[in-house]
Amino acid sequence: MARYRVAMRRGYEKWQDNGFISENMLIDMYRVLKQRDDGYRMGAGTILRNEQTGKTVYEPPQSQNDIIAYMRQLEQDINDRDSCNNLDPLIKMALIHHKFESIHPFSDGNGRVGRMLNVLYLVHCGLLESPILYLSRAINRTKPDYYHLLQAVREEGVWGEWIVYMLNAVAETAYSTVQLIINIKALMMQMKHRMRKELPKLYSQDLLNNLFRYPYTRIELLEKDLPYTRQTARKYLEILSDSGFVSKVSAGRNNYYINHALVALFVNMTPASTSDSRETSND
Repeated sequence: MARYRVAMRRGYEKWQDNGFISENMLIDMYRVLKQRDDGYRMGAGTILRNEQTGKTVYEPPQSQNDIIAYMRQLEQDINDRDSCNNLDPLIKMALIHHKFESIHPFSDGNGRVGRMLNVLYLVHCGLLESPILYLSRAINRTKPDYYHLLQAVREEGVWGEWIVYMLNAVAETAYSTVQLIINIKALMMQMKHRMRKELPKLYSQDLLNNLFRYPYTRIELLEKDLPYTRQTARKYLEILSDSGFVSKVSAGRNNYYINHALVALFVNMTPASTSDSRETSND
């Protein structure tokens, strides 16, 4: 999950610098995600076969030259500004995602890179100011439908069903994200009022912000982010722990101060949440 976030940030920063979505950007995101330095796969892609008959039902491009050619065409399609105006970007996003997953350019991580591409495309077309939607949760929750519709488009051309599926994933993710932001804001206000009442000498808006910047903090993080000495950072975190604002957990030589109320919001975001860390190796 941490590498997914770093890879997403890397792609977004490159988009900010360049103003378009490039092949090199996607390769860079893949390298960050998988912690490796290769690019497009050299070997054969995953061949889909009928489980009962063993017959091949889909075979992605097998040569790297073909992959490069398809990805360069995809890059042109993605950055066609007229398409953002003439075709609803959400629909175009669904079409781009299907094409990317059908090319299957990498040896691993194609699902995650493809979902990051979805979000970057919505940023590119102006539907998002920043890449805050985490589409993996909605898609992972309905993986059988996702794979079924990917193949149904190839075999039967049921684009309408595929597009509706992707639109529903975006709608579900957008709704849960908005609710999460509302709940975080309410939780921050509750903690703010309590800190100002119980620990008025310790309270500051910067300290409160730090406690909600990460699900947990450490003495080193507080010392780095705020104008505190190490001694002051340790003292404040111990007071916050003793007063029940955070929970102190020791792991080896390190002490972590966990904002459990914030963690609970993320854990309970959906009834059946799954993370990228639990996805199959080929996703």
